[in-house]
Amino acid sequence: MELGGRWVARAATDDIRRFGIGLDADDSEWDEIAVPGHWQHTEAFAQHDGPLMYRHRFTADAPTPGRRRWITLDGVMYQSDAWLDGAYLGDAEGYFFPHSYDVTKLVGIGDEHVLAVEVACSPQDGARTNITGVLQAWDGLPHGWNPGGLWRKVRMYDTGPIRIDRLRVLCRDADEQSAHVVLSATFDSDAPHDFTVVTRRDGDIVDEQVSMVAAGLNELEWSVDIRNPELWWPRELGDQPLTEFTVEVFVDGVKSDQRIRRVGLRQVQWNDWVFSINGERLFLRGTNMTPITVGVGDTTDELIERDLAHVIDLGLNTIRVHGHIGRRCLYDRADELGLLILQDFPLERTQARSVRARAVTQAGVAVDQLGHHPSIALWSAHNEPADTTIVPVRDWRSRARDIAAQQLPSWNKSILDRWVKRTFERADPSRPAIAHSGVSAHLPQLDGTDSHLWFGWRSGEARDLVDRARRLPRSVRFVSEFGTDSVPTNAPFVDAQLRDHRWPDLDWEELANKHGYQRELMENLFPPADHESFEAWRDVTQHYQSHVLKVQIETLRRLKYRPTGGFCFSTLADPSPTISSSVLDHMREPKDAYETVFDACQPVIVVADLPPDWVNPGDELRLDVHLVNDLREAIGDAKVHATADWAGGSTEWTFGGPVDGDDVVKVGTLSLDVPETLGELAIELVARDGDRVIAGNRYTTAVVVPPE
Repeated sequence: MELGGRWVARAATDDIRRFGIGLDADDSEWDEIAVPGHWQHTEAFAQHDGPLMYRHRFTADAPTPGRRRWITLDGVMYQSDAWLDGAYLGDAEGYFFPHSYDVTKLVGIGDEHVLAVEVACSPQDGARTNITGVLQAWDGLPHGWNPGGLWRKVRMYDTGPIRIDRLRVLCRDADEQSAHVVLSATFDSDAPHDFTVVTRRDGDIVDEQVSMVAAGLNELEWSVDIRNPELWWPRELGDQPLTEFTVEVFVDGVKSDQRIRRVGLRQVQWNDWVFSINGERLFLRGTNMTPITVGVGDTTDELIERDLAHVIDLGLNTIRVHGHIGRRCLYDRADELGLLILQDFPLERTQARSVRARAVTQAGVAVDQLGHHPSIALWSAHNEPADTTIVPVRDWRSRARDIAAQQLPSWNKSILDRWVKRTFERADPSRPAIAHSGVSAHLPQLDGTDSHLWFGWRSGEARDLVDRARRLPRSVRFVSEFGTDSVPTNAPFVDAQLRDHRWPDLDWEELANKHGYQRELMENLFPPADHESFEAWRDVTQHYQSHVLKVQIETLRRLKYRPTGGFCFSTLADPSPTISSSVLDHMREPKDAYETVFDACQPVIVVADLPPDWVNPGDELRLDVHLVNDLREAIGDAKVHATADWAGGSTEWTFGGPVDGDDVVKVGTLSLDVPETLGELAIELVARDGDRVIAGNRYTTAVVVPPE
């Protein structure tokens, strides 16, 4: 039974806590509020930071003898205390998993009831105390947004004397001969009982355990071996068969409770950031997926489906769920579509010391909730555990201090993150975990994790990634954030200002405070006064984003397995109108970079070394050409035809030979004496397999007179 219908709320005060929780309390003048939902979507609480007291009246008969009744808050953002008919049920913390209370005795007293829930979601200023990740106090959200509320359904249901409180199902290992699935559960019993646990796989009984439980919580672990399993594969390697495990609890031959988990049988490994599944190596082409909507409770299955369709359309095989845990449909559909997920735990930037015990507990719950999904390939305990400092490009002293600070120990990096990482490793031996994301190793004695390399944006130029790879190969083993911000095509926040201001005299501080405008970085690269109109300025930001993503994706793909295991560019889409690094705006209208990413992420691409921005007449231009083949099949008759064109002339090259599956081959070198003709020099590449065109690319440089 869903406890839907009329819910009301009021700001929680001491008087409300004393007199607003009982059945007889008058709530007729309280404000109606949507459940599920976020309280700021209700006009009365649109500017409210909580806490709020929620109330809901309902009618329910007493459960039949021998049955137990439960109320479950399926999603609370972020902390709560609950009462039924004035009797305290308990407290809860954690937004991404359900919280249940035994109300068997209370609902037996009468038919009329009231559930009161005080919900708190404190603003996060300074060191964070909530484990909400990028769902709160993040640049991509509207200014002042608070996600507090009962964001998932509230349900009431009956079980027998034993309830399955927690169920974890993990495919520990699998190959073509056998798969080993480990199950563990916590059972909540009302009294000592003999009981039977039956495990079904796709409806057939595969295991039966007979045991005893004491009153309270009891733990049990068991395993199931599967012969000749159908293995789960990412979409470009094979099919995605899924098998359903049902765990049933019987007391005196009567079913007391059951849980269902859908599992894919596969085995994942990482070797120095090169990923393999079922023994097959796979280069990961991915993107960061931030919250799809401002409030996670507003994200529908249809919106998830829409964004995953864009992931597939771009030719990607991986999603990094950035700084949060998403809705259940996201993981179900990733399993079905054969997309891989790199899962961030929702610790973001600097967290307060008080979160350690709660973070450890919630990390274990994350494995309970998500560990059965074959799509999840990696756990990451903490995203960027130190607040990122935006350092001016030319301020090398500050940049050197910032780099040095990343190598120094801190409470977040050295203590909190390691505790959470160990929790993931103990709870889930089926996939690896890293302590944090974005802690690069600049010193040879440090290994680092994945890298966030914002060349061309926070520092240097796009081409600096090539130099970094040459000087410090470990820093490009897996780059999980890179790109630049650009202005979206749909920018209502700018349109509103243009009605009241002349370009370029906009209220830039408002854009910075409310719409993600990183003023120092943007104005260093794209001074608004240098552009005749907003449209021209916007287009320049989008074209520059395309350039950076093209250069860096092609670079990382050319370094495939030597040493790069993959990448996730930042980011796919925005939850609200903002200036960001996304390739889709909040309306899902593509920016200029969308097509660029599409071209750069095709299974087969042909790439050349990036030519310099300009060359002088008579210079020797030498560019290596590589063919990147992510397909499993070899290209037996590969030919690359290259043409250099300039005003009044051209020259051509042809290279050929086989290219193995899942390989990168240097097919040749373009060597050209730069002509005397000034202007654009364009290089066109066309790759064929026999007579069939399989890839193409284009680069330009400018021939200019050398300075005297």
